[in-house]
Amino acid sequence: MAKKLTQEEVLAALGQVNYPGYTTDIVSLGIVEEVAPAADGGWTITLRNPSDREELLRDIGGRIHQSLAHDLGAGKVEFRVRPLEPELGEKTGRKRLDGIRHIVAVASGKGGVGKSTVAANLAVALARLGYKTGLLDADIYGPSAPMMFGTGEERPRSAGGKHFYPVERHRVKLISIGFFIDDKAPVIWRGPMVMGAVRQFLQDTLWGTLDFLVVDLPPGTGDAQLTLAQEVSLDGAVIVTTPQDVAVADALRAARMFRQVHCPLIGVVENMSGYVCPDCGELDEIFGAGGGGKLAAAEGTEVIARAPIFEELRAAGDEGAPLTTAKPEHPASAIFLALARRVAAAMPAD
Repeated sequence: MAKKLTQEEVLAALGQVNYPGYTTDIVSLGIVEEVAPAADGGWTITLRNPSDREELLRDIGGRIHQSLAHDLGAGKVEFRVRPLEPELGEKTGRKRLDGIRHIVAVASGKGGVGKSTVAANLAVALARLGYKTGLLDADIYGPSAPMMFGTGEERPRSAGGKHFYPVERHRVKLISIGFFIDDKAPVIWRGPMVMGAVRQFLQDTLWGTLDFLVVDLPPGTGDAQLTLAQEVSLDGAVIVTTPQDVAVADALRAARMFRQVHCPLIGVVENMSGYVCPDCGELDEIFGAGGGGKLAAAEGTEVIARAPIFEELRAAGDEGAPLTTAKPEHPASAIFLALARRVAAAMPAD
């Protein structure tokens, strides 16, 4: 006979079920959508599309059954998987921006993983490969493009009031909220204002002809991300994470969001994958190892770049010239050039 349990007890038990390969549980990852008692005294667990991989679904199902039926005594347990919701996907992939061949999003689940550094150096690397490139800094609350590209006091020029021309540095055309606010003033905006700013940058910037528009998104899965996905056709997303589980767990949510809006995942960039000793050249994996690979495997994609910690990479951004252009011979520059080639190769044929 099944043990009589409360919904809170069942949810607490699910909070002990880790996502396969992670130390983070399926409740914290937002995978558990609904916990409901069944008519026969058992429980029905509804999951929010944890994976398209059958073996992973079976693994999760087995863990849920072990936790609830065997360990908790919940009786019969059924779990369901809610399919991808089509409505967001129907809103993306239709509108192309005039003159722009490809739009690539650079995203992360949390801040502090070097997403903007990756976006800036990817844009410069694409330009070095001969592609006409723009960078849209959509990180409304933490814009960094003006500093990283050393634009100083230069601001976008107006073009008849409504439209404006981007600033250009290091062969990359730039637009950022940082050009329009005091560099020491906090951006205290609610969702509609963030969405409006992203729309304006997309629609009112006179980019001209570009092969690539790289979009540096804020961390997470909020208004800026959904606005971008719903406003324009995205050709792919690059997910940036550091190796430790806490960063990977958040990055997993970002990857899932792009899948839900039918944006292809180009791959994972594992940033800060270790520290290279300047004296002996050995790599010390101070943030752990393998996190990017776990994320890629969970989402059916691959790690397309691993970038160790280089002091010069940080210094170049602070000094206003991304390392890929400031020191093209540096090992990190070679990593970003290889990344740019991978991104270019992943683009759909025109």
